[in-house]
Amino acid sequence: MTKEEVAHQYLSFLEKGEVDNVVDLFTDDGIVESPLYGVKPARTFYKLLSEDTSSSELKFDGVFFENNTNRISLLFDYKWSLKNGKVIEFKVVDIIELTTENKIKKLAIIYDTVGARNLINK
Repeated sequence: MTKEEVAHQYLSFLEKGEVDNVVDLFTDDGIVESPLYGVKPARTFYKLLSEDTSSSELKFDGVFFENNTNRISLLFDYKWSLKNGKVIEFKVVDIIELTTENKIKKLAIIYDTVGARNLINK
C-alpha cells in the first residue's frame, strides 16, 4: 500500500467509525497524540474516540508529503457528532509517521480544542 492509499483509507475508516480497520493501519506499538485524549496506544485512543462518537463527517482538503521523510500530513474538516447529542466542526491536521512498510507508527492530531473540550466533558 502506498502512503497516499494509507492516508485515504485512514480517513475513510475514521469517518465510518471502523475502529478495527483504523487500528490495522498502525504498527502493533503505534501511538496517537491527541490534544483531547493525550498520548495513547492507537487501539486505546480509537476505542475512547468511538465511545464518545455517534458519527463523523470528514471533508478531505489535501495530503502533503515531506521530501526525504516517511511523514505525510492530512488536512480535513471534521464534523464530530457526539453521543451526548452535541456537534462540533473544526479543521484538523494529522501528521502521520510511517514505517518503511507504510504502517502508521505515530499520528499527531492538531486542531483548536476550545469548543470540543467543553463538549466532551473530559
